[in-house]
Amino acid sequence: MYGSGITQSTVDILIMTEPSSGRWVYFDTEITNSSGRISYNIPKQKRLRVGVYPIKMVVRGDQSNALSYLTVLPPGMECVVFSIDGSFAASVSIMGSDPKVRAGAVDVVRHWQDLGYLIIYITGRPDMQKQRVVSWLSQHNFPQGMIFFSDGLVHDPLRQKTIFLRNLMQECYIKICAAYGSMKDISVYNVLGLSPSQIYIVGRPTKKYQTQCQFLSEGYAAHLALLEFSLHSRPKKNNSRMILRKGSFGLHSQPEFLRKRTHLRRTMSVQQPDPPSSNPKPERAQSQPESDKDHDRLLPPIAWVRGGVHKFESAP
Repeated sequence: MYGSGITQSTVDILIMTEPSSGRWVYFDTEITNSSGRISYNIPKQKRLRVGVYPIKMVVRGDQSNALSYLTVLPPGMECVVFSIDGSFAASVSIMGSDPKVRAGAVDVVRHWQDLGYLIIYITGRPDMQKQRVVSWLSQHNFPQGMIFFSDGLVHDPLRQKTIFLRNLMQECYIKICAAYGSMKDISVYNVLGLSPSQIYIVGRPTKKYQTQCQFLSEGYAAHLALLEFSLHSRPKKNNSRMILRKGSFGLHSQPEFLRKRTHLRRTMSVQQPDPPSSNPKPERAQSQPESDKDHDRLLPPIAWVRGGVHKFESAP
């Protein structure tokens, strides 16, 4: 979307069809509509293989541009969905400060990644908060995955989540094998047809929902121990690593609010080191980061496509 209500702007569409080469390939030119947006169907003869492709849309008038990513997935890709709000953060809103992450949450996500499932993070937050939320995930070493936000401010974020995930299942043939969230996400996952054994909810068990999901009342660490011996966390049938490399989000820069808090923590640890503990806690707030070679840069795709006519919309 170029501006707000800016129409009749000429936009060139370029795609890096061979990301390793760094070369942009011109695909087509489109004119923005009455809402300042463009949409484009990739012709069949230009169909892209499975992978993640950088996209650049350049406005001819002022040469401003929007960067995004197009993800092409094979049919039947198995994934695990994590709703960010209410399930990962153990304190205040991500927008208010740098909240603590729930103990063991990172390890549970990494467990599914290690099995080869595609990780999908979803939130009802508007896309204008993307940088801050992604930086928070990076700060806590969450495994790399696909992140999706609402398209601007919406009055019913749960409905938007439902529509988005349903489209992934029906149009892109994505298979959701497990889904995590808070109490408010139960209705979303139920509408999608997930069974109670596939829905994991952070919070205290209630009689109203006890037959609709699995409550993680004892925390993520206890849940992980059960997963490791559960039939529900079997290895994947297809390999998501041909799409995204295994690893954590690795951003090259952090927002000011994260950078200051990191510096403060480091300073405090030098001045007042914690005494060694003979009885370490079984849960931990975050996993140790993997090697630098696994810390790939974030690929925030804006579209999912299947093996057919590809369609995407761009929103910087």
